[in-house]
Amino acid sequence: MVQTPSGAPSIARTLKAVAASFFGVRGSRAHQDDLRHLKPLHVIVAGVAMAAVFVLSLVLVVRMVSR
Repeated sequence: MVQTPSGAPSIARTLKAVAASFFGVRGSRAHQDDLRHLKPLHVIVAGVAMAAVFVLSLVLVVRMVSR
């Protein structure tokens, strides 16, 4: 695994920020740090992907329950 400097954007850091935003548990210090270091395009792509996974999982659960 490649180590990135603490301020460098990474996939894991972007996913963590987006997941925390989904649940509304991001602290203001972490939010400000993310604003400085994360790229907006990465956040948008991760958010759309995570929303799609969430919707698909809900559809699958409903299909399983309704059978």
